[in-house]
Amino acid sequence: MIKKIKSARLKPGMYIHDINCGWLDHPFLGRSLKVEDDELADKIVKYGIQDVYIDTDLGLDDADAPTKEEVDRDIHEKLHEIVEKKPEEIRHVSFNEEILKAKKIKKETMQAVQKIMNDIKLGGQIEKETVDGLVGGIINSVFRNQDALIALGRLRKTDEYVYNHSMSVCVLMSSFAKHLGLLDPGLIRQIGIGAMLHDIGTTKISADILSKKTALSDAEYEKIKKHVGFGRMLLEGTEGITEVSVITASQHHERLDGSGYPNGLKGDEISRYGQAIAIVDVYDALTTKRCYKRKIPPTEALKMMFEWGGLQFNKELIEKFIRCVGIYPVGSLVRLESGLLGVVVNHSEESLLKPVVRIVCNTATKSNIAIPYDIDLSKPLGKGGADRIVGYESPEKWDILTEVYL
Repeated sequence: MIKKIKSARLKPGMYIHDINCGWLDHPFLGRSLKVEDDELADKIVKYGIQDVYIDTDLGLDDADAPTKEEVDRDIHEKLHEIVEKKPEEIRHVSFNEEILKAKKIKKETMQAVQKIMNDIKLGGQIEKETVDGLVGGIINSVFRNQDALIALGRLRKTDEYVYNHSMSVCVLMSSFAKHLGLLDPGLIRQIGIGAMLHDIGTTKISADILSKKTALSDAEYEKIKKHVGFGRMLLEGTEGITEVSVITASQHHERLDGSGYPNGLKGDEISRYGQAIAIVDVYDALTTKRCYKRKIPPTEALKMMFEWGGLQFNKELIEKFIRCVGIYPVGSLVRLESGLLGVVVNHSEESLLKPVVRIVCNTATKSNIAIPYDIDLSKPLGKGGADRIVGYESPEKWDILTEVYL
C-alpha cells in the first residue's frame, strides 16, 4: 500500500515510493529508494522535501498516514473546483490555424537557442537582438492561441532537452504572464527573455554532470546549482538585458519555504516573476522525458505541484497556472466514461473540464480507431457530446503517439 507521510517521520526500514518533489530539487537518482539509515532520512529533510510516499509492502508502515488513494481523491476534487469556471483565455485564431505558424516558430527558436548556447560555450556573447526577436514571435503566437506552442513544446527528443526546455519555459511563462493580467507587451517580453535564458548558465557546467545517469554526489549537485549564478553573470553582462529579465531567470530555483537556491530566499523575498517561473520550470521538467527519468503526464504533474503549493510554491499562483493550462492540456490523452480514449485537441469556451477530444482508441476492444473523430464534450447528446472525462492515461501505456493526432 502506498501512503503519504511527513519526511520528518521517515525511519530506517521504510521504502520511499516517491520522493514527491521536482527532480532538480534533489541529488537522488530516481524517485524510489530504501531508507537504509538515519543519515539518508536526514538528508531528505535537509533538501527541503516536506512529504514523501512510502510503499508499506516493501518497507515499514506508518499507521496514521493517509493512503495515496485518499490523497488523490481529495486533490482531484480540489482541481475540479479550481477549473470549473469558464476559461479566461481568449483565442483569436483556431488551434489548427495557429499550429502551422507555431511549428515554424519552434524550429527557428530551437536552432537559435542551440547556436546561442554553443557560442557562449566558446566564449561568445548573448545576442540580445536575436533573443528579442524570438521572444516576440513566441508572444505573438501565445496571444493568438496559446495551446499550439504549448502542445508543440511537449514534443521533443531527449538530446534536445536544454534547447526545447528553454523555449517551452518561455512559451509557458509568456502565457502565464498574460493569464495573470500583465497586458503590457514590453513587460511580458522582458519576462519572456528571462524565461528563454533562465538556464543559460548550464553552458558553464560540465556536460558529464548534466547528463549523468547515476545519482549525483553532493559535490556534483553543488556544481549544478552554480548554473544559476553563472547565468546571472552572463545576463548582467549583456547590454540591453533588463533587471526584470535578470530576476526572472535568477530566481527560478528559489522556493517559497526557503529550501531553494542559490540564495535560499523565502516568501515575498522572491519576486512575483521568480515565484511564477519556479512553477513553470518544474512543470515543464516533470512532463519531459530525460535519460534518467520518465515523462510524467501533464495532469499528474499538476496534481503533484498542487500538493507542493503553499510550501515550495505560491498556492495562489499554482491555482492560476492550473487554470491557465487546464487540468487536461492540449495533447493530453484522456479516458472517457464510455471507455474510449481521446487526445485533447482544443479547449471549449464553456469549461476546461469539457474540451474537444479526438477519439483514437477503444479500451473495450483494445484497438485503435481506424478513422479518428472529434467529440466536443461541452455539447449535449445528439450534438457530438454526451460523454465525460473520468481520468488521464499514459500514452506510452497504450503505445499512442499523441502528436500524430494534433
